[in-house]
Amino acid sequence: MFNERVKLKRAYETPVADDGTRVLVDRLWPRGVKKTEAAIDYWMKELAPSTELRKWFGHDPARWDEFRRRYAAEIHQHRDELGQLRSLMQEGAVTLVFSAHDEAHNDAVVLREILLGYR
Repeated sequence: MFNERVKLKRAYETPVADDGTRVLVDRLWPRGVKKTEAAIDYWMKELAPSTELRKWFGHDPARWDEFRRRYAAEIHQHRDELGQLRSLMQEGAVTLVFSAHDEAHNDAVVLREILLGYR
């Protein structure tokens, strides 16, 4: 039921109406993106990977499985923010916005899996 409600989108893609609530899930603001054009409704820095984990991962697909495990553990330490995100899902579509070039190996993918109960 919620699969279509939790979307993923790079920060560099143009916002559209059916994005619903747009939530930036990166710790750093995407380079070169103007806040006025990003149409971000919430910036949940607390749900982003820690700086240490982000640097360790370095978007290396060989570290993906371990990154997912470590990041899931970090996310679960932020129950209030996770609860807020789940509440937004109850209200309608939510788009998790991220800046990584790799659309298959990034924090938004893991966060979506957790929100949908896959992890």
